[in-house]
Amino acid sequence: MMAHNNLLDSDNSLLIIVDLQAKLSAVMPPEVANLTSRNTIRLLEAANKLDIPLIVTEQYRQGLGPTEELVSSHFSLGTPVFDKTDFSCCASTGFCNALETSERKQVVLVGQETHVCILQTALELLECGYKVFVVADAVSSRNPEHKFGALQRLQQQGVTITNHESVLFEWLGSARHPEFKAISALLR
Repeated sequence: MMAHNNLLDSDNSLLIIVDLQAKLSAVMPPEVANLTSRNTIRLLEAANKLDIPLIVTEQYRQGLGPTEELVSSHFSLGTPVFDKTDFSCCASTGFCNALETSERKQVVLVGQETHVCILQTALELLECGYKVFVVADAVSSRNPEHKFGALQRLQQQGVTITNHESVLFEWLGSARHPEFKAISALLR
């Protein structure tokens, strides 16, 4: 049976962590910031096990600092991290080249803020021909209404809104996958 064209495939996916920096997380509602970090780490650990490439951005690192240490401790050696001042990641020097070099067409977005950097990046990636998946329980905004509105707008534009567990199990595709037990264990 042929898989639906809107299911994630680990061989065609790329994970992008957008601006998950401690100084930004500090202004999010604490429970939302914790959920975003926890679910991002789960996705990151699964991506590492499944050889799914990772790209990271940091908004104005000079002022907002680096990616949260709890998250960055899971980065592989050589993970590309792009400093940016534009809200869309696509405007960051080298970012689009890194995407093209990966030769992957499914982009999974996590990070902050949903209604600014996630939204602008997702819309531009759609325009560039990528299939974009925003992980609703791994993105955050200071105001929950802004996140809700952004997710609705993104969905109306053709972005797939999903959750981290769906991503994990779509990447696996089957309980027969050799990494099934290890990735299932991330959810405990």
